[in-house]
Amino acid sequence: VQLVESGGGLVQPGGALRLSCAASGFPFSIFAMSWALQAPGKGLEWVSGISRGGDTYYRDSVKGRFTISRDNAKNTVFLQMNSLNYEDTAVYYCAPTTSPAVWAPLFGNWDQGTQVTVSS
Repeated sequence: VQLVESGGGLVQPGGALRLSCAASGFPFSIFAMSWALQAPGKGLEWVSGISRGGDTYYRDSVKGRFTISRDNAKNTVFLQMNSLNYEDTAVYYCAPTTSPAVWAPLFGNWDQGTQVTVSS
C-alpha cells in the first residue's frame, strides 16, 4: 500500500494550493479518504474527508475555503485549498478510513505528508 501526498509548498496569505494523494495497492474506490494536518508543535487534526460515494466533510475552520474531491480512475484524492492563512501552515496527510468525518487511518504509509507553509 502506497500513499503519496504532493502539492504542498510556500504560499502567501490569501493564496491557494492543490494537494494530491495518489494511492496504490488497495481498492481505492471502495474506501472513504480523509485528510489531516499537523501544525508545528501540535498533534494530528482531521481536516476533511470524502466518502466512497462522494459525500464530503470539513472541519469548521476550512469550510468554504477547502474542497475535497476524488478521481477513482486515477486512485487520487485532492484537497483544493483557497484563501490560505497562517493557521493553515502544517504538514498534511491523507489516508483511507472507515469514517471520512474523523481522522482514523486504516492502513498505508500515510505519515509521509506534504508541507504547506503560509508566509508573507
